[in-house]
Amino acid sequence: MSLPWFEVDWPAPHGVRALSTLRGDAHSGASKAPYGCFNLGHHVGDDPAAVTENRRRLEVAAGLPSEPHWLSQVHGIRVAELDSPAAAGPADAAIARRSAKVCAILTADCLPILFASGSGDTVAAAHAGWRGLAAGVIEATVQAMGTPPGSVLAWLGPAIGPQHFEVGAEVREAFLAADPNSGEAFESNPRGRFMADLGMLARRRLQRLGVSRIYGGGECTYTRADRYYSHRRDGITGRQATLIWREG
Repeated sequence: MSLPWFEVDWPAPHGVRALSTLRGDAHSGASKAPYGCFNLGHHVGDDPAAVTENRRRLEVAAGLPSEPHWLSQVHGIRVAELDSPAAAGPADAAIARRSAKVCAILTADCLPILFASGSGDTVAAAHAGWRGLAAGVIEATVQAMGTPPGSVLAWLGPAIGPQHFEVGAEVREAFLAADPNSGEAFESNPRGRFMADLGMLARRRLQRLGVSRIYGGGECTYTRADRYYSHRRDGITGRQATLIWREG
């Protein structure tokens, strides 16, 4: 049986661990159709017992140091400080400086982004759909890390690719308002709308901050039905997770 996740491939500092889950199969997950099989999202209508079991299997089999901090994601820019008692409440990013605090992001087309300081003393994860990206979730996360952007590493996880992410003109305008050159991430289509490149938009935001050590990207959730959940493709579906933590 193959494990329903993969270790993130990036030059992370010593002691930083990160993984991204897959939808799995009947041997690895407890969820049934249309959430099959390794759904980790409690908010999508799946059997709560199946989701809880999937989360338990992930924690045990992946050797996580603690239960991940599952955020209530709302497409905003709030960053939850996991070392603080005030970490509760809706948030779309999480940051941890203490070891064994697991940052977790759930997605099914939106872009998960992982961050690590060059020294490895701070890690973070962000949920970057177009609303969060346009509102500044990347900027809020890097600022919360308190690390010079030039020393930050970022990894872009699986997300819907530009061939399948159709948006209206209002989405393009939201990005152009902050970055007039971001138009290169949008291609007009015959329906009078635009195909948007989330990965390119994220990279532009990171680079404008001074983050140059950017890895990952290119994995399309929409086209890889064998590996990933995709809300745009399937409608009712599960959620994969992207996790990062510091080992003790």
